[in-house]
Amino acid sequence: MNVLKDVATGVGLVLATPVHMLGRLVSNVWWPLKGVKDEIVLITGGGSGIGKGMALKFADLGATVVIWDVNKKGADAVVAEIREKHGQDRAHAYAIDITDREKVYALAKQVKREVGAVTILVNNAGIVTGKPFLEADDSKMVKTMEVNTIAHFWTTKAFLPDMLEKNHGHIVTVASSAGKVGVASLADYCASKFGAVGFDESIRFELRKMGKTGVHTTCVCPFFIDTGMFEGAKTKVPWLLPILKPELVVDRTIRAIRMNQATVAIPRFLYFGQFLQGILPPSISDAIVDLFGANDSMDDFIGRTKKD
Repeated sequence: MNVLKDVATGVGLVLATPVHMLGRLVSNVWWPLKGVKDEIVLITGGGSGIGKGMALKFADLGATVVIWDVNKKGADAVVAEIREKHGQDRAHAYAIDITDREKVYALAKQVKREVGAVTILVNNAGIVTGKPFLEADDSKMVKTMEVNTIAHFWTTKAFLPDMLEKNHGHIVTVASSAGKVGVASLADYCASKFGAVGFDESIRFELRKMGKTGVHTTCVCPFFIDTGMFEGAKTKVPWLLPILKPELVVDRTIRAIRMNQATVAIPRFLYFGQFLQGILPPSISDAIVDLFGANDSMDDFIGRTKKD
């Protein structure tokens, strides 16, 4: 009887998936967007790439922006651009290595004193090495895990308590489609992004269990983005899985945040891919991955650090 019940539940979930996807499509058109005016938004890695794009967009929407970046020059340039347009108090830059736990905790207290309590945290900073596993440098693999995953622990632990106290806030995880499916030559990167996705989901469930309905999470899983970080990466089916423009990812991410959307995949085709991966046996799903050329996508990878 339990087996039949489980089968019925599984079938029900499968049938419900298209309905959910249709509902999401409708909500993307008509769902009201929450305002972010007067929110304090902290973005790690906000001095370049989509972090910079989000900083500028949040400022345009009326938020106060705090940028944490290991590259102070880049962060200062973004802050200067925001201040010129919106005023001195609307943007602040701090140089930090977010893998240093104690420095994260100390700087978080400084930000609270100087700017105020952070209400939207965007864990955006990320790095990639892009080498086959046995060729990857050990120290770079460790650094990838520290920046892409473990740093989220420290930043979230630093800012979440104030959000819980007020029952108001948002934790944003910029992960990757590589946090949903493994890719050749991205073993450490995929592991780090799988970790980030799992961390986001666990925090979401903890907030749900605590009844903190005013604190939200959003996990963003985009395909390769044309910011230089994945320079040289290629796609076999650009009409279906294009290399993404940063502006698109920024707009979709901020829209998802303003909708309190738990997860967002970019492009939307990735939702279907994740659904198939969940119901198909590995032999078939692996063949589909090969068909789309995912495991060849890093063959000509250059990357930002190598190019620069």
